[in-house]
Amino acid sequence: MVKRFIDRHFLHFNASALRDAAAGWSQLLRHGGSMMLTLGGAMSTAEQGIMIAELIRRRCVHAICCTGANLEEDIFNLIAHDSYHSVPHYRDLTPEDEQELLARKLNRVTDTCIPEEQAVNVLDKLLLPAWQRAEIEGRSELPHRFLYELAADGELQALAEIDPADSWVLAAAEADLPVFTPGWEDSTLGNVYAAHVVRGDLGHYGSVTTGPAVLEVVADWYREASRGSPVGFFQVGGGISGDFPIAIVPLLRQDLKESVPLWSYFCQISEATTSYGSYSGAPPNEKITWEKLGADTPRFVVESDATICFPLIGQYVIEVVNSLP
Repeated sequence: MVKRFIDRHFLHFNASALRDAAAGWSQLLRHGGSMMLTLGGAMSTAEQGIMIAELIRRRCVHAICCTGANLEEDIFNLIAHDSYHSVPHYRDLTPEDEQELLARKLNRVTDTCIPEEQAVNVLDKLLLPAWQRAEIEGRSELPHRFLYELAADGELQALAEIDPADSWVLAAAEADLPVFTPGWEDSTLGNVYAAHVVRGDLGHYGSVTTGPAVLEVVADWYREASRGSPVGFFQVGGGISGDFPIAIVPLLRQDLKESVPLWSYFCQISEATTSYGSYSGAPPNEKITWEKLGADTPRFVVESDATICFPLIGQYVIEVVNSLP
């Protein structure tokens, strides 16, 4: 068992931070709490969806805040996995090598290339009618709702080149999990959406809800989730996916003068160098001054590669949940 191994061997330094973070997440669930998971970087292309999907099914994750890249790349991997191109020697690539990958329409993410034609173009053709339909009906939806619609119709599953159980977006769709995507326009599909408006395929930008309006949706979720139960925050990577939702507590407490609790748990997996001038590298105690966390909030930083340590933490939590009566 992974939990037994971690409890036996992960005793000091960064290893103990991992163990304590996993134990803290487990404790939160024992007390009936909810966990928000935030995803920065390229976690979906790193196929962390395998673990995330299982955490969703086991009700260990109750909401996700992610970049537009993580939202779309889970589906790219689902429908175009066989056309991905591995580049294990990526550190040795020359500019000419990179240009050759571009000519083949292979968009590189570290050691993996996403095939534009089989991934981006295929999903674009599925989403455009959904965006157009929402525009005609006068609807505005969060970005993930359009993927949930495709999943409900079975269109994504029909194109699957991996086990659909390994897609966190499909697992989230089945659970109707809240998903928040700040800065969605900073993604491939966000760019594609803007291009459709410019070309006239769409009449305006209103069918996809983005920007500050997403904060209101997060606030509604937090009010409900924190009513009588603790809410935790597990941040994988830095950037907007973590900075955006954690600020919902001071927004509610300071700007709206509402009585809501602080986040009850915080953990960040990060390779960022600790720095008081960097959001991604700021230690958790700095968040106390912003009224996001309290002095007694369990706080953890695991300084490691998330693709190595997140599956270990996730499996630890799953094993604890499985042992509960």
